[in-house]
Amino acid sequence: MIKKILIANRGEIALRIVRAARDLGIKSVAAYSDSDAESLAVRLADESISLGGNSSKDTYLNIQKLILAAVQSGADAVHPGYGFLSENEAFAKAVEDQGLTFIGPSSDVLSKMGDKLSAREIAIKAGVPVLSGQLYSGDLIAAKNFAKEIGYPILVKASAGGSGRGIRLSVSEESLAQMIQEAENEALSAFSSKVVYLEKYLPTPRHIEVQILGDASGEVMHLFDRDCSVQRRRQKLIEEAPAVGINPELRGKILNASVELAKSVAYKTVGTLEFLVDSVEDKFYFLEMNTRIQVEHPVTEEVTGVDLVATQIKLAEGALLKDLKIEQCIKSHSIEFRIYSEDPTNNFAPVTGTIKRINFPSGPGIRLDTWVEEGTSISPYYDALIAKLIVSAPSRELAINRAQRAFKEFLIEGITTNLNFYRALIETPEYSKGGLHIKWLEESYCISEQATNFTFRL
Repeated sequence: MIKKILIANRGEIALRIVRAARDLGIKSVAAYSDSDAESLAVRLADESISLGGNSSKDTYLNIQKLILAAVQSGADAVHPGYGFLSENEAFAKAVEDQGLTFIGPSSDVLSKMGDKLSAREIAIKAGVPVLSGQLYSGDLIAAKNFAKEIGYPILVKASAGGSGRGIRLSVSEESLAQMIQEAENEALSAFSSKVVYLEKYLPTPRHIEVQILGDASGEVMHLFDRDCSVQRRRQKLIEEAPAVGINPELRGKILNASVELAKSVAYKTVGTLEFLVDSVEDKFYFLEMNTRIQVEHPVTEEVTGVDLVATQIKLAEGALLKDLKIEQCIKSHSIEFRIYSEDPTNNFAPVTGTIKRINFPSGPGIRLDTWVEEGTSISPYYDALIAKLIVSAPSRELAINRAQRAFKEFLIEGITTNLNFYRALIETPEYSKGGLHIKWLEESYCISEQATNFTFRL
């Protein structure tokens, strides 16, 4: 049994793991950078240990420092959270070699599914549809030939990592070399790997994902789907469960494909299968597998009543799904809004500063996962995510009403955020109707003359 967990992450997910561990009677150790020394996760964890430094490379991406922190703190398990090293095979292997439990897939499974290229090949063997794609080997001529064959525009995508990073859109042969270089550079910075590949681009699909759980016996189950189609710069802004307006037959195919694909690699923890869905033609294509807990996991928790982080820890201890007695049913509708310190009037550019005043919403159906408080300084070193507002209700209509109420109560002063942007977005008829595609925001969002007001083309 796990007695102490080193948390190899920061922000709201670090705090979420602290709370899940405490519920299970497990001690937690927060590993932290210099700029996170006073963060809530560090203060609320049972113990904390400094990594020294501020950059991701010197802290949350530094395998040697994290392993040393785990050993020095006496932890017998490591939770990677999401992002950073959560899908890094070398990190998982280093944890395993130290005799510790990695709360996630084995290094072997990570080598197969944490890498998008490898995952594509496994999906193909499992009979799951994929878009045309090819590894970029450094041969620009070969890349141009492939792009010409499948047709522009095409995506250049990082093989490692996720969260929309390391992805560039090339609309012509003239831009391909630059897009490859930009994707490689961002991927190297975010995931310590510059491997990228080319993939056919779909202009207006929906982004649908499926939450799955697997155990040591080979049993795999799904906890239904989520819609993550409201995005900016290929990064998710709003996620909801279940997805609206999906043909029941198509939904069944996506859910079944997710379970079978996870079974094909003997998946033994919490994970997510992501798909691009063409609802008009009732077709779906495997996008990637996230071999970790996801930012948007709370909406699945709210609609199913399953604590996914606690379940992830139990599965790492060897628990079987049949013994966990998880009820596979949808009990409500839930929507998550990612609150960022960013300026929607400036292409959603990240913003730094100090929070001077804050008021969080509350009441029925409101959940807030955050790591900030009054006086928190937002540094330039990490992702701009500062909170997640999750609203839940028996129906989607009531969930949207609760979101409107929550945003009227939500106040953050001292830094620029995307709160006003959401206040305008959830009032649009298109959002109320649901079933939006991933390009909807780019096509509909425009900025009015006053920088604090947001409008959408109808």
